[in-house]
Amino acid sequence: MMEWTDRHCRSFHRALTTEAVLYTEMVTTGALMHGDVPRHLDYSQDQHPVVLQLGGSEPNDLARSAELAQQWGYDEIDLNCGCPSERVQRGAFGACLMAEPKLVADCVKAMQNAVDIPISVKHRLGLDSMDAANSEKDYQFALDFIMAVADAGASQVTIHARNAVLKGLSPKENRSKPPLRYEVAAKLRLDAQKQFPNLKVLLNGGLESNDQIAGHWHDFDGFMVGRAAYHFPAMLLGWDDMINTNGDAAGYLFSETEWHRIQIALVKQVQSWFDECQAKGKPFYIGAFTRHILGLAHGRAGSRYWRQRLSDHHALAKVQSKAAILDFFIDASLTLGDWAAFDFESA
Repeated sequence: MMEWTDRHCRSFHRALTTEAVLYTEMVTTGALMHGDVPRHLDYSQDQHPVVLQLGGSEPNDLARSAELAQQWGYDEIDLNCGCPSERVQRGAFGACLMAEPKLVADCVKAMQNAVDIPISVKHRLGLDSMDAANSEKDYQFALDFIMAVADAGASQVTIHARNAVLKGLSPKENRSKPPLRYEVAAKLRLDAQKQFPNLKVLLNGGLESNDQIAGHWHDFDGFMVGRAAYHFPAMLLGWDDMINTNGDAAGYLFSETEWHRIQIALVKQVQSWFDECQAKGKPFYIGAFTRHILGLAHGRAGSRYWRQRLSDHHALAKVQSKAAILDFFIDASLTLGDWAAFDFESA
């Protein structure tokens, strides 16, 4: 998610789950061909496995971007053919690429020929007024797209199980107004795997709880969760058990012990980033990290003060030492009752 799942967000999420695969925000080929490559690709090594999601439609640029991704140590490359924003459309990539399966296949081939790491594609169920649930033609459109990218060498596709409306709906409306068709996505997986049995098909769109994910566990090879994981990050605490029990363990316990473990991990991550900024002569601002963790104490008594402190720009700007980082997190936790105190020194 652009401007959301940056390197700091991913480090935070890795403190909650060791098994889940993390995805970057979408990075355009133009940003890598003509921009600041370290700014877009640098990350901390604690994030693996981590996937670079690319936006683009020119095979040669995507191949070069893929080479950069491999050089920077990313574990996989994901081509975004699902973003419906008009700004992305003007760049001739995102969801509008679903109308050009041959071009997407050429892009996949170019990347696969350039690197050794896997290539995946994220896409929508269809475009505009298509109805893959009731129209054989529209269903075939979606299946043909999957078959084309699989034949080109994609090892995985992620289906956002609703249409992308390219004109008339905002990106936000595109995440809610087109109806979700999980049953169609599940059927596409079965049909695609008849010809490509090793192709992994993941589900995306409208997944808001671990119980909901568990309900679809055996219909897909994995799940991509975006906004729910961002706004209610505690759900990630159940993911390792879900993965290791094949979907049977959907619950999780967010205990005082877990809270303290995560707090200590956060302090260490931010202190490590502070050291990096010092070494590279870059400005340090703790708010670049704290903006991603506002939802961690969701539902907990005292969480309002937690969110206020993490959003107080005057207080954030004053945090300019490793000791101040620790003091800031301790202060932010003051109203969280039994959860407040954590022993950083003995960790």
